[in-house]
Amino acid sequence: MSPANRPYTRAAQLPALLRDRILILDGAMGTMIQRYKLSEAQYRGERFADFAHDVKGNNELLSLTQPQIIREIHDQYLAAGADLIETNTFGATTVAQADYEMADLAYEMNRVSAELARAACDAFTTPDKPRFVAGAFGPTPKTASISPDVNDPGARNVNFDTLRDAYYEQGKGLLDGGADVFLVETIFDTLNAKAALFAIDQLFEDTGERLPVMISGTVTDASGRILSGQTVEAFWNSLRHARPITFGLNCALGAALMRPYIAELSKICDVAVSCYPNAGLPNPMSDTGFDETPETTSSLVDEFASAGLVNLVGGCCGTTPEHIAAIAARVANRKPRAWPSQYRDAA
Repeated sequence: MSPANRPYTRAAQLPALLRDRILILDGAMGTMIQRYKLSEAQYRGERFADFAHDVKGNNELLSLTQPQIIREIHDQYLAAGADLIETNTFGATTVAQADYEMADLAYEMNRVSAELARAACDAFTTPDKPRFVAGAFGPTPKTASISPDVNDPGARNVNFDTLRDAYYEQGKGLLDGGADVFLVETIFDTLNAKAALFAIDQLFEDTGERLPVMISGTVTDASGRILSGQTVEAFWNSLRHARPITFGLNCALGAALMRPYIAELSKICDVAVSCYPNAGLPNPMSDTGFDETPETTSSLVDEFASAGLVNLVGGCCGTTPEHIAAIAARVANRKPRAWPSQYRDAA
């Protein structure tokens, strides 16, 4: 039996929960880390005190050097009402960690990050409100579809096999650390996402596990396309073969400008629709780097819920536990987007 047709070995109750109510994803990890104003020495910790390269800004390293901070952030989002929390692994691939000369730490970063999130979820889980660890697969800073050289359209700075291998290692670490769900997110290049999904499928084949897979892309401007050029409809049709449990959008435009694209996905997706926007557009003068208050962001997300467009909501860049608490309160009595009769069973 192919992995896509096997029952889930973890988070098997998630499809039913998505039908029952609107689920809540956590908010931004990076925004919360910025609140701590950590120094280079704090990023390094004792273990990397003599490391030859600067590491400040390598947020994934903090799972190893400042685990108490990552756990504290997870706890705050869970206390705010999050049903799912993302691991601190957005950049924990060999491809991304090469920028810090730390590619060899990628597996450990993923395993430890998943263990931290697992412990937090276990502490907050109750019989009527289970909590789930969403293992986060970021897009990497490289693109398999777009040339980095304007004078050479055929140039590439990464290939499919390299991405696949990096994502396989990431998935193995997340699986070993206790992730319940895999979240391939902030997708700006569909080919990168295909590499991640291929690696995940291979991992399921090798281990006998099958976790629910969530897919979330990012529309980068008012053209309504992801960076590699696809409309949201084309993006969906390119990846629907992976049989995700949720499909949606995050980051980039903020909720107000994201609405037409979420509405479009709501019409065409035969799975649950997710949306976790930034707190508006970037503003370097703001404390969080974004303008929207919890009241503003939650009211925009609530409109999506009241219109019947979404099954899972949360926050991306600029959002905080305060934003997530406000979103959770707003949508608590909203019904999730219903599956029309032609929709398949997500499990």
